[in-house]
Amino acid sequence: MRKNRNYKRDHKPDAKYGSVTAARFINYIMKDGKKTIAEKVFYDALDEITKRTKQDGMEVFEKALENVTPKQEVFSKRVGGANYQIPRDVRPERQFILASRWILTAARSKKGKALAQILADELLAAYNNEGDAIKKKQDVHRMAEANRAFAHFAR
Repeated sequence: MRKNRNYKRDHKPDAKYGSVTAARFINYIMKDGKKTIAEKVFYDALDEITKRTKQDGMEVFEKALENVTPKQEVFSKRVGGANYQIPRDVRPERQFILASRWILTAARSKKGKALAQILADELLAAYNNEGDAIKKKQDVHRMAEANRAFAHFAR
């Protein structure tokens, strides 16, 4: 039986910055198809970052994403009755997905302020190589490093 073909998607850039990464991140923020609310949250977060740091919010966002992007991850493989965590390099498409997911999960786990404020805090923390999303990346890298001995089981 053949596998289903994985079609690459062409993503349209966002309206304000003309950035494809921003448009994809906005889509990850979106819940229940409410894109205008997701756009407002994202743009308010970037405005807040610009206000606090006196730097371009988009540059801070891209640097934060770059800092959170994982290089390696582990996957489970059953070999001879035992499950092994096998390290492997992360594909570029998946790197963006994981980084975005970790930033949003960290932001959504915090309560008490508007999501735009919390997202701005989390992006600034990631920009400075600290915060929950960076901790998640370090945990994944640590796990991959610890299981390096099983790398020969990779396909």
